Amino acid sequence: MRQLYTTMPRKITKEESDLFIDTSKSVWNFSLFKDYDIENFQRGTHHKLYQLFGAHAIKLLNTDGYYFAVWAPNATYISVVGDFNQWNTSSHPLMVRLDKSGIWEGFIPHIAEYENYKYFIVGFNGIELYKGDPFAIHWELRPATSSKTKEIKFEWKDGNWMRYRKNHNSLDAPWSVYEVQLASWMKPSPNDRDSFNSFYETSKQLVPYVKKMGFTHVEFMPVMEYPYDASWGYQGTGYFAPSSRFGIPEDFMSMVEAFHKEHIGVILDWVPSHFPADIHGLYMFDGTHTYEYADMRKGFHPDWNSYIFNYARGEVRSFLLSNAHYWFDYYHIDGMRVDAVSSMLRLDYSRNEGEWEPNRFGGNGNLEAISLIKELNEMVYLDFPGVQMIAEESTDWPGVTEMTINEGLGFGMKWMMGWMHDTLDYFKTDPYFRKGDQNKFTFSMAYYYDENFMLPLSHDEVVHGKSPMIYKMPGNEWEKFANLRMLYTYMYTHPGGKLLFMGNEFGQTTEWNFETELDWRLLQYPVHLGMQECVKQLNNLYTSHPALYELQFDPSGFEWVDLNHRDECVMIFKRKGKSKKSRMIVILNMTPVARKNWKFVTKGKEEWHIIFNSDEKKFGGAGKFEGQEITTESVDKKDKQVEIKLHLPPLSALVLQ
Repeated sequence: MRQLYTTMPRKITKEESDLFIDTSKSVWNFSLFKDYDIENFQRGTHHKLYQLFGAHAIKLLNTDGYYFAVWAPNATYISVVGDFNQWNTSSHPLMVRLDKSGIWEGFIPHIAEYENYKYFIVGFNGIELYKGDPFAIHWELRPATSSKTKEIKFEWKDGNWMRYRKNHNSLDAPWSVYEVQLASWMKPSPNDRDSFNSFYETSKQLVPYVKKMGFTHVEFMPVMEYPYDASWGYQGTGYFAPSSRFGIPEDFMSMVEAFHKEHIGVILDWVPSHFPADIHGLYMFDGTHTYEYADMRKGFHPDWNSYIFNYARGEVRSFLLSNAHYWFDYYHIDGMRVDAVSSMLRLDYSRNEGEWEPNRFGGNGNLEAISLIKELNEMVYLDFPGVQMIAEESTDWPGVTEMTINEGLGFGMKWMMGWMHDTLDYFKTDPYFRKGDQNKFTFSMAYYYDENFMLPLSHDEVVHGKSPMIYKMPGNEWEKFANLRMLYTYMYTHPGGKLLFMGNEFGQTTEWNFETELDWRLLQYPVHLGMQECVKQLNNLYTSHPALYELQFDPSGFEWVDLNHRDECVMIFKRKGKSKKSRMIVILNMTPVARKNWKFVTKGKEEWHIIFNSDEKKFGGAGKFEGQEITTESVDKKDKQVEIKLHLPPLSALVLQ
């Protein structure tokens, strides 16, 4: 199945073209909006505003040009300025609609593609502003800040993926996500902050790498246009445009298609929680608080010195819902990881007493943000079956992944931040003192089934002095790598989706730096190459054994086998699939002490063999007891109790089948 995707040029119907148009003017009076568009826009229920707002190439009265539409309800004058008119603020004025919608619009004939443009806005109290287009689908390369006229023309050839992706993206399928920041995964000049591989060049390297490593999905940190490199994309100004750092929209579409052809899903980070104060962006768009709350107790984000969308305003809700819809619709993405959900939900987030106002019920929940999130998830799952919405929510807010009909927020998965913090704290502990922290290690399963969790070892854990993953681990070099291999094995065999940030897979030895590429030269050293091979084999283990994913959100898929050896720091659990034949046992020896003839009792089959050993030499391990045979003995045939005896290598994880 092929799908021709083009935003325009759109030929206007005879009925539309019969409207009186004064073609002697520089801007023709014309509108794409219908009455129902205005009503839904104002009510906050329009999901496809990208088909109306922005700059659209159309043919009107047999004349090519661009139709412009922008919302600025408190403006007194707006014109389109750009290279095409030498930035003359009076030559191409837009007309304001008479329905008090605050929409300014008009058709400019003969304007070409890739023209730089902005809106010149005379706003509240006569303030003069030059604003980029909130709906622009392409922008100038930073530090330039103009929007660009653009048609998207792309013929999709991922029909097979789109037809069957519901199987790949379902909650009972494996989710092994490789998190990537496109500006710093690999560069044409490794240490040049201003050099970027294009979407096309990155795709040639990244797609086969992700495929080779066995990840099921790739997640991109925000690709939407952003002016400040150090924000990593989380302070965006161009919500409808892939960043021009990496090319044009069609190039990004081609990258998504390339992943789909290799049966790899694509997830985008999305930031509906805040936006920056850049003068060309959304802040004070018409001289007033247009997109943000006017009350800075709700409208200003103290953590990021940014501004919070006014979730109570219908037009802003329609903007955000349309933006999410756009990326699924035009770019065929398979999921969104919604950033900073906690900050949206809580009025008191990062605020002291007296710095926030309770809602009408006296609580701390932002009621309009909560309703928006619910509507967002309902819209996405209804219009795009077979995708997932994932919440980065760091508190104990209830029902994040519960269906909205049951008063939940409606996400498919939630990042398990508690697991991440507890697990890293445990592994940072000297192995000889871990016996005192066993409860911290096992606590995740006490609340795991409250939500559908994804286990993240993300970019946030390897920046700002937190150290790279390998140096979080205690001990000498061998012990550090053994601990990290064991941590990854634990993550891949723990229930839930998995997420690993780029560089973690081969033991990057420096914190992530957005200005340089990953330290790929480390792969010349066997210990780093072994770590990479370990992660590759863990991905293969995870995706090829249903016991590790079929029941990953079902209590019947996990069972503790032995937690009674706290002093030795040996913990054992079982994973189960839908078939009784699908059973696996995971044994973790958390100290650098080899355990010979280790015995434990479990229910089930009498024949077991090792299918994964984190201590194998090919992973950089010592290879102690590699190739050993397991001894089993029935101790209670009626109850099917079996004693298993084997040797445990130091600082190792064994997986039995």
